[in-house]
Amino acid sequence: MIDTGNTSFMLICSALVFLMTPGLAFFYGGMVRRKNVINTMMSSVFIMGLCSVMWILFGYTLAFGGNTGGIIGSLKFAGLSGISFSDVTGTIPTLLFISFQMMFALITPALISGSVAGRMKFKAFFIFIALWSIVVYYPLAHMVWGDGGLLGEGWLHSLDFAGGNVVHISSGATGLILAVILGKRHGIDRISYRIHNIPFVVLGGALLWFGWFGFNAGSALAANGLAVHAFITTNTSAAAAVVVWMLLDALLNRKPTLLGAITGGVVGLISITPGAGFIPIWASLLVGGVGSLICYFTIPLLKKKLGVDDALDAFGCHGIGGIWGGIATGIFASPAINSAARNGLMFGETSQFFAQILSIVITIAVAFVGTMICVGITKIFTKLRVEPWDEKVGLDKTQHGEEAYPSFTGLD
Repeated sequence: MIDTGNTSFMLICSALVFLMTPGLAFFYGGMVRRKNVINTMMSSVFIMGLCSVMWILFGYTLAFGGNTGGIIGSLKFAGLSGISFSDVTGTIPTLLFISFQMMFALITPALISGSVAGRMKFKAFFIFIALWSIVVYYPLAHMVWGDGGLLGEGWLHSLDFAGGNVVHISSGATGLILAVILGKRHGIDRISYRIHNIPFVVLGGALLWFGWFGFNAGSALAANGLAVHAFITTNTSAAAAVVVWMLLDALLNRKPTLLGAITGGVVGLISITPGAGFIPIWASLLVGGVGSLICYFTIPLLKKKLGVDDALDAFGCHGIGGIWGGIATGIFASPAINSAARNGLMFGETSQFFAQILSIVITIAVAFVGTMICVGITKIFTKLRVEPWDEKVGLDKTQHGEEAYPSFTGLD
């Protein structure tokens, strides 16, 4: 039976999660050079169209329509055939559940763009995202959240409340692989790189934080105590991460930075995502604070020591933050909060912890194999990287024929 209160709540949560994708466009767009801001923002905007259409046509049914070996769904609901507004999932209309999950299918591939900013052809990225959604995202969504999914209720019983594996680890690992394949941006080791619009970054980060309440609290699929719990752990983790990042900036660089503070907040949000509805509120302080600490030191290690040009730190934040969040869920999970959980390491049991570790390994493996398949197919149609001259001029002009800041403003 449809509950109108839960339905109203989930409509709002769905809209909040949708807002995260344009929020990401501002967050990433502000971090690149001004000659690439349109291309970077477009890398999120086109996904709002492409992946919405794909989700309706076949994405939902592949992720949630039946079960094939615990790995993928079926095509029985292709084009949402056979589903009406009177069908119910839990206490909300099935069409609303489909809409809520669609917003996750938008934000996840958009995160990948942060690793390839400034050098990947738009045509190649478009084709890659279409393929990646089919090869990586839909199977992972089914394996974690679908009926009989391999990583969820079907076998491993790992926990992922709102997308640590499905969203953050998958996109972060994919971004890292693409960054290695594409190579570094020309001149990145010789030229001083300046973020062109920090207010854009803060605006985007604030929209992400705002939307994350729908992302995590909405994953309870009802306006209940669990949703409230996830809401509080989400904000607490983000807040702790902001404070820790600022303290590290002040201690190591002598000045706390606005860019660092908002980055820390996003890391805290990422870290709490898999465990928001499974761990105690006090534990969310540790999840956010430790996640911020880990990412603070991992990001420069990847770039300076390992030489990987993860342009906007998609792996450094989402990949590492998601991995830590999954591990932390295995440490702090408690069935007293959510009966779907087993006790974590903190409460004297090991089975949930090792299930979390194995789920992370499997997710990375799926992302790696799937990414390599998608890259191979994409190369049949086009080169992955733009020409050196196009990269020098900027992807705004060469890929889209637009300029974010016309020369008469004096910025060029």
